[in-house]
Order: sequence, then structure tokens, then C-alpha cells
Amino acid sequence: MAYIADFEKALEIGRPPNITTLFPHSRALIVSGKVIDRAMMAKGGAMTIAANGRSNVVIRGALKAAQRARSAIIIEIARSEGGANAYCAVNYWNIARQVDALCNEMGITVPVAIHADHYGIKNTADIAPASVEIPSLFDAGITSIAIDASHMPDDDNLLASIELAKYVPSWAGFETEVGEIKGTQGLSSSEEALFLIRGLNAHNIFPDWIALNNGTTHGIEASAQGIQVELTAEIHDALAKYAVSGAQHGTSGNNSDRLREIASKTQSTKANVATALQMISWGLAVNDYGNAALDAEGEFIKVPGEGVGEELWQDIQQYAETQGWKKGDYKKLNLPFENKIMGQPRAIRERMARRVEDFVYTLLVEVFNAADTARYGVEALLDAGSYDLGPKTGRIEPVEEWSEPEIRRRAAALDTDKGPEGDFDD
Repeated sequence: MAYIADFEKALEIGRPPNITTLFPHSRALIVSGKVIDRAMMAKGGAMTIAANGRSNVVIRGALKAAQRARSAIIIEIARSEGGANAYCAVNYWNIARQVDALCNEMGITVPVAIHADHYGIKNTADIAPASVEIPSLFDAGITSIAIDASHMPDDDNLLASIELAKYVPSWAGFETEVGEIKGTQGLSSSEEALFLIRGLNAHNIFPDWIALNNGTTHGIEASAQGIQVELTAEIHDALAKYAVSGAQHGTSGNNSDRLREIASKTQSTKANVATALQMISWGLAVNDYGNAALDAEGEFIKVPGEGVGEELWQDIQQYAETQGWKKGDYKKLNLPFENKIMGQPRAIRERMARRVEDFVYTLLVEVFNAADTARYGVEALLDAGSYDLGPKTGRIEPVEEWSEPEIRRRAAALDTDKGPEGDFDD
């Protein structure tokens, strides 16, 4: 009962202005990403799922799992998934509406942030259109964003991040990225991470999270190399005085033990899970590494009586075959099949969501140590008396030492390995 009373108070003060404008009568506690980060920090040794909501049934299942675990949660969509050239029907501009509707329908009482993940900046020409588009995301209900200019050299990454941070509300969650996710190639270093965080700090930009290339990948991953926990901890330690948490991208290819280590041995508070949730919702067998299992012929294993209906699964496979798509391309099926999935009988839609719920619940409770973190999020809002928790630290670096010429000079002295070029979008 105490939590419910606090929840009611948090509803009054904890929803950011874009959320109260869009959903004035809502009882969904949609909050800044800062709230979720602080909740995990308050518990300690905990991170929550940032569930990529590629479909409505995935969002439904993830929210139900968070409620069941009493865990704060992030629902996100990446630019490749839900931007202007999306391969999902869920996108940057409708995800908040779906989350709000589902929270109200199901009586969700845990704090939920809505994150625009991997807002990718590939070159300097992307900056001007991004300055127009980013405000539209917040107009549509986004409460947290990852500005990902890691595709560019370190100096351009920092300068682009400084410029685009102007368009992110001060109350919103903010994630920065120092390395593209390329597996074991182009691993991030403490030197690179410090360069980025120190430069941002000098310009009064205080990220809640930093994402690294720490040895993992996006999508379907067969390698067992996975996350380099020691490297991650080393970089987080180097950044300690700047009070930035870790965002763990690309959890596929990492088993439960490796993910437990990330939660317990590093400063990570956010772990992205995308492909596994898609596969699980469809009814495919998934192993402990979050990868879809394959049979002797290299085909996905559909669990009878789980996920999408059998006839629809046949249609999905046939469509992928006619498109010439490989297993890693199955993510593109979200857009053409979302409406067909939503047009299935209720029992099938419910079993799809339930499968996601059970998987996410296990991650939250048994792997990420996120159970019972909802109360820490609510307490953070009540302690602040506001939806705006403010930064975790203040300015440490002298701004005059981080002018554009100085940034260029410092970047030229960095010894970095960015790995091979290519399209490393999620």
C-alpha cells in the first residue's frame, strides 16, 4: 500500500512535460531515462532491460514482466528499427503512444522510460537534419535518447554530440557512444572514453550512460567471445569521477553468467535486448545466449503451439525466401507482418506476449538483479520533487581547454583502432 501511495504522488510530479501534454489523463508513470538509471544505482549491482519494442506484442510482454518483477524498465526503438527508414511498424513517433496505452490497459505501476536508441550520425551532413528531427521525437513522447556519432572519428563524434545535445531537453535521459558495436574488432579504450566524456563535461553535457564496443555484436551472434567484462570495468573505473553509467549494447551472444557479471562487476545500468525478443515472440527456440537455435539444416526451430500461428509462420518464411533474405535479415519482417500478427486470434497474440514476458522476467530477476527497483525510481522522483532529477555531477573540465581547435588537437594524439568500415546499425 505504501508503494501505491508513493506511485500516486509520483504520477503528479514525475511525468515530464511532453508526456503530460500528450497524455493528460494517463496513469502511466512514463519518466525520464534518468529515473531508471538512478533506480538501478540505488539498488547497486543492477541493470534493467532496454527492450527494443519492435512490435506491439513485444512491448506488451516486456511491460508485464516489469510489473511482475516490480522493476523499472526502458522500452526503446533504434533509428534503424523505427526511424525515417524503419524496418518496424513501431517507430520513434508512435512508440510512446503504444507504451502509454498498454500501461493504462494493464495497470502498469512501475516507472517506464521511452528511449530513442542509436540515433545515428554517420557524417557531418547528418547534423543539420538531425537538429530538426530530434525535437520531433520529444514532441512524440520520447523521454531519453542515445546520440550515436561513434561512426565518425573521435573529434567529429564529440563535436556532433556537443551540437546535438542542444536539442535534447535537460530533464531527459542522455546516452553517448564511443565505439560502434563490431564484436572483437575496434574495441573501445579508456583513452577514447575519457576524451568523449571530458569534452562533453566541459560543455555542461553530463551523459547518464556511455555505450562502448566491448566485444559484443548486434543481431544473431554465433560467437562465444561476447562481452569483455574486464575491459568494461576498466573503462567504467576510468570514468568514475564523471558519474556516467554503462549502457550494454548487443546482448546476443552472451549467456546469463556473462550478463550477471556485467551487472555485478561494472557500472552498467541499462542492457539492450532486441533480436532475442523478436525471435521469442514468434515462437522460435532460443538458447541461453539469446540466439535463435537452428536445426541440422540450419533452419529456425519453431516451437509447436508457441508464438505466431503455424500458417502465418509459413507465410513469414516464404516471404523471406522470396526476398532472398538470410537469417540475419529476418528483422526486416517486422514491418510487413505487424498488421498480420495483430490480426491473429487473441489467444495467439496472448501466447506471443506471454513468451516475451517470461523471458524478460527471468532476465530482470535472475540475471540483471533488477527486481524491486521500481520503488527506487519512485523514491528518486519524490526526493527531487520533480520530473527533472538533474545531472549526477557538475562541470569538472575547463571549457577553454575543449574548444574545437583543442578537440582536434587532442583527437589527433589518440591511439585508436576503430575496426573495419561497414554498416553496423542494429
